[in-house]
Amino acid sequence: MTGKQKKVLYRIIVSVVIYAVLIVAEHTNIFPYMEQFPFGLLLFLIPYIIIGWDIVYKAVRNIFHGQVFDENFLMFIATVGAFVVGEYSEGVAVMLFYQVGELFQSYAVNRSRQSITQLMDICPEYANIEEDGEIKQVDPDDVEVGSIIVIKPGERIPLDGIVIEGESMVDTSSLTGESVPRSVRVDSEVISGCVNGSGLLRVRTTKEFDDSTVARILELVENASSKKAKVENFITRFARYYTPVVTIGAFLLAVIPPLLFGGEWFDWLQRACIFLVISCPCALVISVPLSFFGGIGAASSLGILVKGSNYLEAAADMDTVVFDKTGTLTKGEFEVNVIEPENGVSEEEVLQLAAYAEQYSDHPIAASIKRAYQKRGYQTDTERLSEVEELAGHGVSAKFDGEEVLAGNAELLKQRGIAVKESTHTGTVVYIAKGGSYKGSIVISDTIKPEAKEAVAMLKKAGVKKTVMLTGDRKAAGEAVAAQLGIDVVYTQLLPADKVKKVEKLLSDEETGKVAFVGDGINDAPVLTRADIGIAMGSMGSDAAIEAADIVLMDDDTTKIAKVVAIARKTRTIVKQNIVFALGVKALILILGAFGLANMWEAVFADVGVSVIAIINAMRMLKFK
Repeated sequence: MTGKQKKVLYRIIVSVVIYAVLIVAEHTNIFPYMEQFPFGLLLFLIPYIIIGWDIVYKAVRNIFHGQVFDENFLMFIATVGAFVVGEYSEGVAVMLFYQVGELFQSYAVNRSRQSITQLMDICPEYANIEEDGEIKQVDPDDVEVGSIIVIKPGERIPLDGIVIEGESMVDTSSLTGESVPRSVRVDSEVISGCVNGSGLLRVRTTKEFDDSTVARILELVENASSKKAKVENFITRFARYYTPVVTIGAFLLAVIPPLLFGGEWFDWLQRACIFLVISCPCALVISVPLSFFGGIGAASSLGILVKGSNYLEAAADMDTVVFDKTGTLTKGEFEVNVIEPENGVSEEEVLQLAAYAEQYSDHPIAASIKRAYQKRGYQTDTERLSEVEELAGHGVSAKFDGEEVLAGNAELLKQRGIAVKESTHTGTVVYIAKGGSYKGSIVISDTIKPEAKEAVAMLKKAGVKKTVMLTGDRKAAGEAVAAQLGIDVVYTQLLPADKVKKVEKLLSDEETGKVAFVGDGINDAPVLTRADIGIAMGSMGSDAAIEAADIVLMDDDTTKIAKVVAIARKTRTIVKQNIVFALGVKALILILGAFGLANMWEAVFADVGVSVIAIINAMRMLKFK
């Protein structure tokens, strides 16, 4: 509880004690003059001023600033009206319970904000720079790119960088929500906001603090509340018109019946005061944003960053999820899966010929072949290699031990008059020949992420109607991955511009609901921006992911997409419950109050009671699993 909240609590306690003494005195007739004017008024003004002076001050200040119709004005008019008609105890009670409701509301909002802004704890306070053999603490803002920083065991990593010395386990839970630490060693990338484990690390910084992962995440969290959901904007507009209407209605209720029908002025003034208390829109104005705060907080605890309530609201209507294949459903790491030797040669010989032919190529396919060769314990000797030539669009030719070696597609070998036995496996196939003779083929394919199949199944279980995969791969390879994962529709051989067109086509389909696109956030920025909901794989701090997407999965776990949908739908359900409950109760008691069938205590329940119940309901999102 904050200092301000504690002060309000003390005022409430003092007011309750004085109010209780006055009520007892009133009913036991200890002070015989209490029912006489002005003694009763003066005595009840004591707890009223203690508990309500700030509300009265705000109401008067806002009136002079032209902001007449707000909840402070309603409470001020209603309680003053109660005093005017001689209902002193009710006037104090209304203000007292209103402040209790405000305190509860303030506490709930702070709890909800903490569920999001606990991420602020990831902000490092200092960075260690080594000067003349001594460690010096400096502000992370003052550290330049390329500087060497020292991170001691248990310290928070202040800046993004590359480990140049040391080995340790790094706790990434503050960013990813995952409790399992990550091993780092020389040449490993580390990102700001994580906590170093037991080893001392020396890191060369790669970004300034303002561009670091932690700075970008903090900016995202701070701006999350500014992007409101449609229902929040509706409630704001509703309160803007609703409050003046009920205030004018209360005035007419106090004036018209006595003037036209000869009713008692005090009786109708009392009804008008009850009408004002009931009409205060606190339950809606607070509980709806509070529900979205809770939803965003629940997501952040799982390592899912939602950029605003509007995106959480959109996720609740997610009907179609479009995946980019590489880096999203697959690891984006090519590996040798199958070696098919021919004409009596061994797998080792086929792999050796390919590794030598691809020795000077930087292509991912070449890198996977060389990596597979090294994993088997072999090293290449470049002295055995000569006359290496890249054949654009076809492959590579080279002289290995004086004989020509070809490594490439089937077309390359056919052009040289070499018969090829085409592979039936899905993936990228590299055909190998030596000295004009076909030696076999190597099949290379991207590795499917272990959780990808479960992620697709979870989405369908969550109610997503269609899953789509977009890839630049050839048809057979793309369809094989889609079939393995249970994807409904797959589009293959696409360029980046083609992906945008496919998403736009889905968006234009009237039968398609909200379309989400899931990509790695690096080369998919145009599609992430175009979709209703852009979901990016954070790649442990990808700048492009944080910039382009509406929702960021900090640990690249695609199963969390279904969790976002569940959180969004639960949030929407709670919002609807609060709206229906608050408006229903208020409408009922407003009607009863207008006909004189509701007293001030029922009015207090319709305002403070409904607000507290709605806030408690909204706070369920903080515990949502």
